Amino acid sequence: MKKILIFGAGKSATYLIDYLCRQCEENNWMLTVCDSDLLLAQSKVSQCKNAKAISIDVSDDVKRTEMIRDADLVISMLPHYLHFLVATDCVDNGKHLLTASYIDEKIKKLSREINEKKLLFLCEIGLDPGIDHMSAMKMINNIKDDGGTIESFKSHCGGLISPESDNNPWHYKITWNPGNIVVAGAAGALYKMDGEIKEVAYQDVFRDCKTVAVPGLFTFAWYPNRDSMPYINIYGLNDIKTFIRTTLRHPSFCRGWNRIVNMGLTDPNDYEEIKNCITYSDWYQQKITGVKSVVSEYENEFMEQVNYLGLRNKNTIETEIKNSPHILQNRLEKKLAMQPHDKDMIIMLHEIVYEIKGEKKEIRSCLIVKGEDEKQTAMAKTVGLPLGIAAKLILLGKIKLTGLHIPVIPEIYEPVLSELEANGIQFKNEITEHADHL
Repeated sequence: MKKILIFGAGKSATYLIDYLCRQCEENNWMLTVCDSDLLLAQSKVSQCKNAKAISIDVSDDVKRTEMIRDADLVISMLPHYLHFLVATDCVDNGKHLLTASYIDEKIKKLSREINEKKLLFLCEIGLDPGIDHMSAMKMINNIKDDGGTIESFKSHCGGLISPESDNNPWHYKITWNPGNIVVAGAAGALYKMDGEIKEVAYQDVFRDCKTVAVPGLFTFAWYPNRDSMPYINIYGLNDIKTFIRTTLRHPSFCRGWNRIVNMGLTDPNDYEEIKNCITYSDWYQQKITGVKSVVSEYENEFMEQVNYLGLRNKNTIETEIKNSPHILQNRLEKKLAMQPHDKDMIIMLHEIVYEIKGEKKEIRSCLIVKGEDEKQTAMAKTVGLPLGIAAKLILLGKIKLTGLHIPVIPEIYEPVLSELEANGIQFKNEITEHADHL
């Protein structure tokens, strides 16, 4: 009997666990879900006869190693900084590993051992990164196979609130790790635009965000997502003029978050500055002191956003004062939480300009997925299903690769995209003459 082990039963694991429960029953496999919160893990597998839930402290080396040793394939849904603990045990015990997170430098250093033991470590197999890589590579390879040359690649993705559930001035609700939302953009950004390398500091990531029209919806703002440059080589686009990966948000979110960042409300090193604050108003006033006054046509909009989060009220701060991001995250979790009947929405949009047979064309490939409610979210579906599908294909012997990979190889992306389409995750493509050619 094949055994699958999942670490983490949080927001993004719901669809993954449901999918693998069905696969385990069909194939007579066994699924074990580990989480520090036993009740949470039990709630995710309660309807599955081939699954069990276990409470575990992932830092318990003995227990963690014991669980991994007994598995055939491991999936880590833990925070990214904990993947290395699991990865090391998987190498030591000869187990395959899947994650939806970016490959970090520590895991890259395991590459030689992964190869030597003929293991498959498949990372970046979620939504973004994940579905973005697979859908992009399929289009890029199709264009190249037809003799085309790609000049510009822009890939936008956002986890948003569906219009029918959009009822706050941030036009946003939390469907994934709130800690990641607070630190978004903190590493700055690097990308290529019109032949030039652009480097953007954290303080400027959300400043004057450009916009893009999404088919069937409306115009969204985008900000550059981390370092796009390594993917130029990975995607085989070394001579491309423009290459950027971005995150989509409502325009007012970007305007407001730009102010939040530049007021220092996401500064992780300000404990000494704020340690004596008692109320949210104390904290807000402390942070705004000394900040250059900004005269903006959107001042009323920002005050509405601030007041909605309660950043200026005189209530006592409800959480331990560690730093400003800790306080801000507490407010976001309380005020931007999904409600039972809320629907979230995933948007992914690729814009590719290419030349073929002397004609310049543009393909816009768009994916829109809406969730069902606060638990069965579009985010959980689009993060979890690629992981689940890949796990099934590996255990069935339909993906035979070994080594450290992301899903940019046809052997991975073709069957995964095919099954995603069968589950309603399907792009709509529009090809037009590019403006330069008209």
